[in-house]
Amino acid sequence: MDELIRDLYGKPRPDPGAQHRVWRRVTARRRRRRLTWLAIPAALATILLYTTYVSPATPKPVNPGTSESVAPGTSESVASGTSESVAPGTSDLVQGRSILLAAATSAASSATDGTYWHVRKFRDSGGETDLWVTRQGQAWTAEQGRTSRVTGRSPFTMAGRDLTYEQIQALPSDPGALRSRVAAMLPAGSSKGLLADALSGLLWTKPSAPGVRAAAYRALADLPEVRYLGDATDTRGRAGQAFAFDLPSGVSRTLIIDPASSQVLSSTDSDGHAELVLTAGWTDQGPA
Repeated sequence: MDELIRDLYGKPRPDPGAQHRVWRRVTARRRRRRLTWLAIPAALATILLYTTYVSPATPKPVNPGTSESVAPGTSESVASGTSESVAPGTSDLVQGRSILLAAATSAASSATDGTYWHVRKFRDSGGETDLWVTRQGQAWTAEQGRTSRVTGRSPFTMAGRDLTYEQIQALPSDPGALRSRVAAMLPAGSSKGLLADALSGLLWTKPSAPGVRAAAYRALADLPEVRYLGDATDTRGRAGQAFAFDLPSGVSRTLIIDPASSQVLSSTDSDGHAELVLTAGWTDQGPA
């Protein structure tokens, strides 16, 4: 076949530039392969640099005892082992509510034996005062060594209105029902601070039944305007837990309670008025 082609067309002449073109193509292919392999280490180095310097500079704090990180500004419930974030101030709300509920449990089993409901308190402006009230509503007060019979009015008030012994005994022991009943007894348009004050009065100034005192504590635990302040000590050195709420007059009232006994230890206003609760409960010892 080659001889036939040569006889017809003659001996082919080699192209002087063909060898140069072929060599240039081979060289280009080798160069592209070499650049591809060189690009791989460069790409890896770029990724490493991006991971090291471009990612967030501040690491997330690690919760003690776990391997999970926590975003800044949040906290975890270590006791429950969960990783739910807690809003600022939530721990105080939870702790305060727990304390009030513990006091409610104690109040539910408070003693009711005795002939007289007796409250003795010390006022910073007037010394010691006493109040005795029988279950029939008879009342006596004592101040500066002088005892007198209370006549013509009820010895108990709520938001400036008289409250009889029978009305106190008729209060419900369900927290929601008690809150509604007390709110209905207050002047129209009363603030929530006045509701908190009225409920707190059922804890010590009035002969509330144990179930009512417990319900008052539980109702207070559900009021967002009742603020937990933490550990506190009254002026006589008695330790308790402090809670505060604002009165309609703009005065802030702080109560120190003893959750174990459910007793109110003191009541102090931001304007300087203060009362120490020395005794609040039933007794057989009446006025002299």
